[in-house]
Amino acid sequence: MNEKKLRILVAEGNPGEIAPALRALYPEAQDSLDLTVVSGVSILIATLDIVNPEVIFLDLALTHPAPMDAVRRVQRSAPAVPLIVVAGASDKDCAVNSLSHGAQDYLLKGFIDSRTLERVLRAALERNTLEGLADLLRDPLTGLYTRDGFLTLGARAMEMAKNRGSTLVLLCLRIENLEAVRTGYGPSAVESSLSEVAKVLAGSFRRTDILARLGESQFAALAVDAVEPSAPVLRQRLEKRIEMLDRDIGPWGPLELRMSARFWSAKDAIVFSEFLDSVESELRIPQAASLEEAALRQAVSAAEEN
Repeated sequence: MNEKKLRILVAEGNPGEIAPALRALYPEAQDSLDLTVVSGVSILIATLDIVNPEVIFLDLALTHPAPMDAVRRVQRSAPAVPLIVVAGASDKDCAVNSLSHGAQDYLLKGFIDSRTLERVLRAALERNTLEGLADLLRDPLTGLYTRDGFLTLGARAMEMAKNRGSTLVLLCLRIENLEAVRTGYGPSAVESSLSEVAKVLAGSFRRTDILARLGESQFAALAVDAVEPSAPVLRQRLEKRIEMLDRDIGPWGPLELRMSARFWSAKDAIVFSEFLDSVESELRIPQAASLEEAALRQAVSAAEEN
């Protein structure tokens, strides 16, 4: 019986460090490793359909003068494939920044040994397995993850953020008048409203972020590698897009939405399920209290304008 080979696509210059390190890690490469090495980003992208890689390594030395553009190109071309960037000492800041543009991890040249490479590969393959399982937990109407899928991927994202020293922003929203839409206009209006809100949510976040429909009228988005000031920015962006949706949604509009958001860093000693519950709990605050908060925000905003 033929053992399944691990398909890895590497883009690096000559001499490179990744390909030799992989061959050393898999000495019986012909039986366990299907390694393809290319010399440029364009060739890498053109090779994706042929190789169908399970992991991609990208040497940032090939990406100048616009390394982040190259990282985004690769990530957009293969969003489901873990991307590991490789960098020299002078490109370390770019390597760290690449984590916010779709890369899963990075390696520094001169520090690539079998143990480090094995750790990175294990994390990449675990991601593939988790996402494959989570894909079975998608909402059939919106295509977003269900609560179980969101909890699975969110816990993984939090663990990776701890290891990297990066941060997360979690936003939850709920359609408050969904039952009134159902009563007045029927189930088709409800389905249309849910689908449109899901599209707005998807258009407001990056592909590397994690989106879910947590319940009939509730949604969530986990922004990965998001800095603390982005929480109100993300909320304002979503509010504006919902306002645009309300103008076109149909006779059952506008939709009444409530939102809550929270920033997380490794200093917060909570697990992901507790993080999610803390943000969801704000949606359970009585509506009167929420209206008082909104009025206070409006008063502060008016005072600042004056």
